[in-house]
Amino acid sequence: MDHGLITHLGPLAALAGVWEGQKGEDVSPSDDRGTERNQFRERMTFEPMGPVRNHEQTLYGLRYATTVWRLGEADPFHEELGYWLWDAQAKQVLRCFIVPRGVSVIAGGTVEPSAKSFSLAADVSSHTYGICSNQFLDKAFKTVRYELTVTVLDGDRFRYAEDTQLQIPGQAALFHHTDQNTLSRVRS
Repeated sequence: MDHGLITHLGPLAALAGVWEGQKGEDVSPSDDRGTERNQFRERMTFEPMGPVRNHEQTLYGLRYATTVWRLGEADPFHEELGYWLWDAQAKQVLRCFIVPRGVSVIAGGTVEPSAKSFSLAADVSSHTYGICSNQFLDKAFKTVRYELTVTVLDGDRFRYAEDTQLQIPGQAALFHHTDQNTLSRVRS
C-alpha cells in the first residue's frame, strides 16, 4: 500500500485495505412488498487512488468493491462498485457507486479531516448528491433518499449503518431498506 497516498485521504485513510463482516443485518422489501430480514456476511475492498485533478479541485480516494452473501448461501445477493472520494479543500467525503440492479448513487457530506465518524446523504431530487435508477426500479421501488453513517471503532474495525428510503406504489409510508454491519480488517 502506498503510505504516501494514505496521508492524502483524510477521514477515508482508516478504510484502506480489505475488510470482512460476518453478522450484518438487512431489512428489505420482500417479493410481496412486505418486509424481509436477512443476516449476511460481506467483503469490502478499498484501494487507495489519486490524485484526481479536476481544474481547481483535487480528489484522493478509495476504489472499492463490496460483495454480500446471505448467511448459509454460496451465491452473493448484493454487489457494489465505486469510489469513496475526499475533497480536502471543501471538506467533503463522496461515495459514488453503482449496484447491478440499475441504481447509481452519489452521496456526500461535510467531514473534518480527522473524523472517526461521518454521515453522507443523497436525495433523488438533488443535482449534486443524487440518485438515478432504471425504469423498473423508478416505478416499483423508487429510491428517494440514501443515508449512511460510518464509524471507525479502532484501527482494525469499523461499522456502518445505511438507510435507503424507497417509495413503493400502494404504500403511504416510505419503506426503510436498512443495512448495518461491523467489519474487521483482514488485510492492509
